[in-house]
Amino acid sequence: MKVKIKHITSNNWHHVAKIYKLGIETGMATFETEIPSWEQWNLSHLESCRIAAYIENEIVGWTALSPVSKRSVYKGVAEVSVYVDINHVNRGIGTQLLETLISQSEKQGVWTLQASIFRENEASIQLHKKAGFRVIGYKEKIGKINNVWFDNILLERRSNIIGIN
Repeated sequence: MKVKIKHITSNNWHHVAKIYKLGIETGMATFETEIPSWEQWNLSHLESCRIAAYIENEIVGWTALSPVSKRSVYKGVAEVSVYVDINHVNRGIGTQLLETLISQSEKQGVWTLQASIFRENEASIQLHKKAGFRVIGYKEKIGKINNVWFDNILLERRSNIIGIN
């Protein structure tokens, strides 16, 4: 299985959005309830770190970064999103996406990556730990889906290349 990495653009957004929708439908990937438009998504994510994984001509996963703040002191801190098509899990795609994202983010001056993952999403927590993230805490009952409260586990990865080591 050969995975190719390409940049997410408006041209491939509809394929990315399909995988995003599958994540929403799991009920444990995001508090979003609807897929944003390209314009909304584009404005809320860093331009430089938007990565789609392709097998043949099909997008099977994606990852991107969102700034955590507009304040200049936080320009090197970003929040990670990683989604893998449910038909392609447990094939190393999430690992490849996250490793590529880490490499690209460091080239762009990002020194801290953060993730906020549903407690029930153990696979995603383990994926992030494998990539060097550490659990730094949790937010208890931070959001509700279908009248059920969910906790988020907070993870962080500090760069060994840039920032304070």
